[in-house]
Amino acid sequence: MAASNELDPIMGSSYFLQKFKLYETESNFYMVGRDKSRMLWRVLKIDRLEATELNIGEDVTTYSQIECSDLLKRIDEGNKSTGGLKFVTVCYGIVGFVKFLGPYYMLLITKRKQIGAICGHSVYAVTKSEMIPLPNATVRSTMPFSNNENRYKKLLSTVDLTKDFYFSYSYNVMRSLQKNLCDGETRKVLYETMFVWNEFLTRGIRNHLKNTLWTVALVYGFFKQARLSLSGRDFNFTLIARRSRHYAGTRYLKRGVNENGRVANDVETEQIVFEDVPEGSPIQISSVVQNRGSIPLFWSQETSRLNMKPDITLSKKDPNYEATRLHFENLVKRYGNPIIILNLIKTREKRPRESILRTEFANAIEFINKDLPEENRLRFLHWDLSRHSRSKATNVLAVLGRVAANALDLTDFFFCEVKQESGPDETIKSPQHETSDACDGSPVTHFDDNLESADSSETFPGEESGETQGNPLVKPLRCQKGVLRTNCIDCLDRTNVAQYAYGLVALGHQLHVIGFINVPKIDLDSRLADNVMRCYETMGDTLAHQYGGSAAHNKIFSERRGQWRAATQSQEFFRTLQRYYSNAYMDGEKQAAINVFLGNFQPQQGRPALWELDSNQHYNADSMSTYFKRSFSENLLSEKNPHSPNTTVGEKKLPSSPLLERTQGSNKCFSDSTPEISTCESEASYNRHTPSMADRRLFSDMRSNQILDDDSCSCSNFVDLELISSSGTSCEEESYERSELIKSPLSGMSAEDISNPSPSDSGSSIKGRTQIGEDSSSKTVDEFSDRFADWVNCGETLCH
Repeated sequence: MAASNELDPIMGSSYFLQKFKLYETESNFYMVGRDKSRMLWRVLKIDRLEATELNIGEDVTTYSQIECSDLLKRIDEGNKSTGGLKFVTVCYGIVGFVKFLGPYYMLLITKRKQIGAICGHSVYAVTKSEMIPLPNATVRSTMPFSNNENRYKKLLSTVDLTKDFYFSYSYNVMRSLQKNLCDGETRKVLYETMFVWNEFLTRGIRNHLKNTLWTVALVYGFFKQARLSLSGRDFNFTLIARRSRHYAGTRYLKRGVNENGRVANDVETEQIVFEDVPEGSPIQISSVVQNRGSIPLFWSQETSRLNMKPDITLSKKDPNYEATRLHFENLVKRYGNPIIILNLIKTREKRPRESILRTEFANAIEFINKDLPEENRLRFLHWDLSRHSRSKATNVLAVLGRVAANALDLTDFFFCEVKQESGPDETIKSPQHETSDACDGSPVTHFDDNLESADSSETFPGEESGETQGNPLVKPLRCQKGVLRTNCIDCLDRTNVAQYAYGLVALGHQLHVIGFINVPKIDLDSRLADNVMRCYETMGDTLAHQYGGSAAHNKIFSERRGQWRAATQSQEFFRTLQRYYSNAYMDGEKQAAINVFLGNFQPQQGRPALWELDSNQHYNADSMSTYFKRSFSENLLSEKNPHSPNTTVGEKKLPSSPLLERTQGSNKCFSDSTPEISTCESEASYNRHTPSMADRRLFSDMRSNQILDDDSCSCSNFVDLELISSSGTSCEEESYERSELIKSPLSGMSAEDISNPSPSDSGSSIKGRTQIGEDSSSKTVDEFSDRFADWVNCGETLCH
């Protein structure tokens, strides 16, 4: 049975290779892959005689199980003189190929576990991986030995694929549900999106074979699926976080934006809701997407083993905010308009740190908005979560919920209803609309093809998959247009609280449209809200470990659960110490490993090793020029892997701005396959400064519905702060007597340190101050305890 385009998943195939066996002879590796039904078998051949080149060939024939067994027997008989054909391992996909200073290595997934399913399409986590050298032992013995080779291998192994990497064979988990249903991208192109972390490692085999049958696309971040209940009805709640591979790294080594408009800690969060229904019944499914990412300015913090709270430094080298503009243009390309910015950093500080960025970010937004028509302007809210959470009169989650409701009214969310008539793990087909752009807010009346679904369970071996069939929509499609972008300093702790508030509001609307509830609202004190909060708390901890080195600071969540205050403060303190240790002592090696894994640094003979470069240096990634020799398949192509050069901000000239009008198609300045290597930041001289323009003046020409309180702690052009504020004094700052603090047992501590607590990134709306008695001394001790917790918590947290 000859292979054809119809059998290739990138051309619309309904099969995927999902289980593989690796065999070896003296001269070749043979990888045999089969689909889930055990009906289709393919063979991949990898040369083991080449010392430094990657030589791969794919048999064009599709075999049955018996035919494949006969082929392996013939290979074994033909290699009896050199040991025959030997079994190596079972695996579940190729992660990629990597080369340091010696031979190529093949990275394989050797164990997996199912962590969820989206309408029958299984999602897996990696539980074990293996790195296998390609050349045989004889060839390797002739290669020059290098101590650095083993060091690079050890460095790459610190990227633990068993932690927070996930993938799917049949569902494009690197994209949102809306994009999967509305965009017709091929799987090969999808590897080049910003959320596939092994794009570089798979580039060679994908370019050579022109398919993705043998590789898996790894997404890094968070995936959790839970069965939740409301009014006696169960539904599936899925929370997904996708971390961008562009400008990726650790907390102090990756801050702000690079010249390509990519920001540090850029994470797309998707919340999917659907109900399990009997086969043949319509599936109603809904998703909503939000975004978090570092403040898109050129700023940094120098990590220090002596200073737990390094200064924030800001560069003046981008006066026209070109990088900031590029970042928001990229968001418009990804999500459409409007772009809503929720900025949660501090507004007033005795020693300016966060407030430096607050003012400069406001400058950037105003500057960019001046060139935009009213309907495409950036919507924003600057809201000091740290300060508001200290007020007894402010219910932070309630206020954030009101903000979320306003934002959701502007962006809407995705919903569709499709019939379920096909087998599990089949291709999700792109719908054909009567309108040209369904996700542009235009009315949609039907799909010609839609999401296939079936029983979400999967076991090896022997399931059978049905044939792909198109199904009409029962209800009109609705699409999300635009996105809410939330940030604090680290985009970890405070941001996670705000994302939970948005997710809870969105969940109310999702359950309402599906038909679970009559009113699109979920009570903050309900059991369902608590379950959703725990999901977001787990996500926050996971992302915080990845970027900051410790779990997130969750004081607001702990407060909601009624956790003992002293225990919460103790927990926050130890998390701060853990984050400090990780940032000061571990992040350099972690950043180096990420750079090797992503291809941002490629070792070469005669050039400095990675560990010989300064940890803050930006590495120059040369193109991976790999020559592929022709194999036994006549239809294989050989080509070198192109590598697009980087450009600087000044060299980018866009014919039109996506902020001005929605654009379709690709834009080379946002090429996802281009390595995100900043060069200009290392040349910039960072000087700490406080912009002189006052907050009032910054927004003097904005729309009249803006609300500026008496200390300019909040500004917005899309929400009325007087309506959402739970109290007119919510910005009121609690005062403490400095003299009483100095009399404390820690009087040797700097008075400035005590009276000026650190910025925060986690937050808690503390309902009241615990007092042992009514006397003033008890109150003073309690207030000082709060202040001390704030002082020690230098991990940008909200310990009040």
